[in-house]
Amino acid sequence: MTGPVRILLLGATGFLGRHAAERLRALPGALVLEGGRSPRAAFPLDLAATCPDRLISVVRGAAPDAVVNCAGAVGGSALTLTGVNARGPALLCEALHAAAPDARLVHLGSAAEYGPADGHRPAAEAGPARPAGLYGASKLAGTLAVTGSGLDAVVLRVFNPVGPGAPAASLPGRLAAAPRAAGPDGRVKTGDLSAYRDFVDVRDVAEAVARAVTAPRPLPAVLNVGSGTARLVRDVAEGLLRAGGFTGDVGERVDEQGDGSPRSAAVPWQQADTTAVTRSLGWTPRRSLEESLADLWAEVRDRPEEYVR
Repeated sequence: MTGPVRILLLGATGFLGRHAAERLRALPGALVLEGGRSPRAAFPLDLAATCPDRLISVVRGAAPDAVVNCAGAVGGSALTLTGVNARGPALLCEALHAAAPDARLVHLGSAAEYGPADGHRPAAEAGPARPAGLYGASKLAGTLAVTGSGLDAVVLRVFNPVGPGAPAASLPGRLAAAPRAAGPDGRVKTGDLSAYRDFVDVRDVAEAVARAVTAPRPLPAVLNVGSGTARLVRDVAEGLLRAGGFTGDVGERVDEQGDGSPRSAAVPWQQADTTAVTRSLGWTPRRSLEESLADLWAEVRDRPEEYVR
C-alpha cells in the first residue's frame, strides 16, 4: 500500500492488540482506528455479541484500507470461546463483503489450531490442523471463515507470544509477578512445565502484522509467526524467575491444571516452520527469548502493586 492508510484495529486493548497498535501507528501516513469493547474506542463494539447490521455500519463508517483483527478469547465458557474466536471472524468477513470488499484483512490465529505435532516435525501451514481442545477448535473455525471468505485476507498463526504486557493469566505473566508476590526466597507453584513450546516476542508479532498490512497482494492464506525454535517450558519459567531475582523453590505438579494446562499433555512439543512468512513478508524474529523475558520482568517490576497480584 502507498499513501495514507486507514486501518481498523479490533481488539486494540489486548496483549497483542496494544503492541500492534503501537507498530501500526508508526507506519507512514497511517490512521489507526480502534474498535472494541473499550468505551474509549473510536468504534465501540463487542465482536462476539454485535449484530451484523451494527458491524456493517462500523466498517462502512471506518472506510478502512485494512482491517486487523486481534480480538480473541483464550479462556471462558464454550459460548465465549466460540463467540469471539469463531463467530466474530465470520461476522467480520460478512461485514467486509458488504461495506469494504477491497480492504486487506489481517486476522490473528493461534498455534493451538495445529494440535499435536508429528514427532518433532515443525508445524507448517500446509500440514494437518488437529486442535486438542475447544480453544484451538474455535480458533481454527475462525481461520477457516477468513481463508474461505474470498477476501484479500491473511491469517497470521501466532505461536506463544511473550514480552512486556503479558497478561497475568498467562504462564509468563504469572511467573514474572511471582518474585514480588512470593518474595525472593518464597515458593512458586506451577503446573506441568514439561512441554516444549515456540515462544515469540510480542513486538516481533506486531512487526509481522504491520508487514502483512502493507505487503503487496496476494498473500498466502495462512502464515506462521513464531521463533522457529522449541524451548522447554521449565527452562523458560526458571529463566524468567532468575531475571526477577527469585532464588526460592519452584513447586511443579503435573497433576495440576493451572499454568500447565491440559494442552501441555495433549501437545507435548510444538515448533513453527517459519519458511513461508520469511519468504512472503521478509519477516524474521529480531528479539531473543532472553530479551523478551528480561523486558517482561522489567515491565512487571514497575507495575503498581495492585496490578501484580
